[in-house]
Amino acid sequence: MMNFGFSNDMLKCKSIYTIGSIAALLQLVTILGYSVALGVLGPKPVGAAEYFSIYQEGPLKMVLRGDFLLLILIGLYLGTFPALYISLRRISPVYTALATLFTVISVTLTFAGEATFSLLYLAEQYVGATSEIVRSQLLAAGDAVIASGMWHSTAAYMSGILLQGSGVMISVIMLRSQDFRKVTAYAGLFGNGLDLIQHLIHPFAPQVSVILTQVMGLGYFIWFPMLAWDFFRLAKAQPK
Repeated sequence: MMNFGFSNDMLKCKSIYTIGSIAALLQLVTILGYSVALGVLGPKPVGAAEYFSIYQEGPLKMVLRGDFLLLILIGLYLGTFPALYISLRRISPVYTALATLFTVISVTLTFAGEATFSLLYLAEQYVGATSEIVRSQLLAAGDAVIASGMWHSTAAYMSGILLQGSGVMISVIMLRSQDFRKVTAYAGLFGNGLDLIQHLIHPFAPQVSVILTQVMGLGYFIWFPMLAWDFFRLAKAQPK
């Protein structure tokens, strides 16, 4: 009976590692897709008027140039962090649990504040509006939605601190683990660390933040595939 329970626990771990591996690969695909979309279609819009103008060219184009792909990227942390928790909880149970909890909170706040579907609705109303007064009201509503979205509100600011802070915490713990390669941990420190810094200074030094954003992507381009590879090895190592 005890052996059966142990085998069942191992089976659960194998499934969690497999999910983590798939989620990390999807995060890599998402961030690559987002980079390609911005490079091909144009940079992210800066206001409601620009969003609504792009909507008239095609709703999908507006979605791809907005934050929806980043929403998917952040949501996939719900797949990677349970696997990180399972593998690292014995090394640092308190900080691993805190990093996982902060990530769940951050993802929840991000989903609550993301503005894509609100902007799609307002853009549709804007295109069909026949009065300049109504259009002005819709533009004001769109700018208000953006101001309260996933990058500009106080909740969004705290969410970013929690998410990138969790990434830094978990990467430091990974350095003490034999289950992850050192390059995985250092890439996580590099990407999440620069992301945390740029997020902290963005309201006060946006030009510096833009430079850090361009550099930190290199860390994520390494971190996500290495996470996927390490999770795959851990899943494969579990007894059948």
